Amino acid sequence: MGNEHAHKRVVQGKIISIAGNKSPVVLVERKVVHPKYRKIVKRFKKYIIHDEENRGKVGDIVTAVECKPISRRKAFNLKEIVIVGVSE
Repeated sequence: MGNEHAHKRVVQGKIISIAGNKSPVVLVERKVVHPKYRKIVKRFKKYIIHDEENRGKVGDIVTAVECKPISRRKAFNLKEIVIVGVSE
């Protein structure tokens, strides 16, 4: 095995709510080509991430990295806050 590390997924999205203490919900948007119509469509997925210092607030754009499962639905740690307080 040596010093090789497994590839960890990195997701970037917007915090849309706070699920509980240290648990913001991040909405991740990706664009894919529709298999039949060949049009680019948006796909959304929500991730509950682990934020140890409670730094993230609703509206922040954050980056999260995959980790070992922390609870049933949490398997990502907060890596960094990219943009603070984005509103639409």
